[in-house]
Amino acid sequence: MALKLNNNDIIDFHTHTFPNSIADRALHKLSLNGNLKYYTNGITDGLQTSMRTAGIKYSVLMPIVTKPGQEEDINSIAMLVNSHSDSNGLVSFGGIHPENYNYKEIIDRLWKMGIKGIKFHPLYQDTPVDDPLYLDIIDYALDKDFLITIHAGKDISLPSNDYSSVARMKTIVDTFNSYNIILAHMAGWDEWDEAEELLIGKKFTMDTAFCLNPIRPVKDGSSIHPLLSPDQFVRMVRNHGVSHVLFGSDSPWSDQGESIELIKSCGLSEKETHMILCENPANLLTNHGF
Repeated sequence: MALKLNNNDIIDFHTHTFPNSIADRALHKLSLNGNLKYYTNGITDGLQTSMRTAGIKYSVLMPIVTKPGQEEDINSIAMLVNSHSDSNGLVSFGGIHPENYNYKEIIDRLWKMGIKGIKFHPLYQDTPVDDPLYLDIIDYALDKDFLITIHAGKDISLPSNDYSSVARMKTIVDTFNSYNIILAHMAGWDEWDEAEELLIGKKFTMDTAFCLNPIRPVKDGSSIHPLLSPDQFVRMVRNHGVSHVLFGSDSPWSDQGESIELIKSCGLSEKETHMILCENPANLLTNHGF
């Protein structure tokens, strides 16, 4: 898969779609659990329509294996998506569950398919991120130069679950010391003060998904001020190093166009904005064979 990129292509490094057969059900359930509005129909064509409207060249899909046994179908779909990336505008990571005890076999298969990225969501996978099950998988994957995106911080649907807390994430960052680890949601959704204190400036990458966007509840459609202020966002970006920050929207839970405009208007320089939206994600994908 060799993506055709130029220096001005916007890449959304954190998106989700669902199989057509379950998309309506999944969106309805997740939106009600989190009282959260969604912005696409949850399937590929909805994301592609959103991308065209927002001027996005590629969106990176982050599939989540919620139980062992799902990984084979999810990774086969990822391979199919990636075989047509230049026509569909989509790039997919693979998935693995911490209880996939044959993780070496799964990672080796992904590597052979050219899918050198995996996504973890400890809350949905019901395993603390600092559990040895994750540590073993991450160690093996990093040895093969994989990118690893991890949900960091709280989840709006499971606010009391600490499995991806910044305190736990510190173990991952300190153990592996790698820019191939991508902590989603500015290193700790709704725990940004903790992320600034414990993580920012260390050796990892982070994405901007679902941080600046106003939260619009599904029940009444009203707007709530974003939990991460533009001032804190800019400070975190600069103190961490803009070279290690990637644009992500978390579509369908945020509008991709609005997510771009919020980054453009938050107070970063034009160069910093361009790096986050275009250069950094392009370099990361290119350097890992996508």
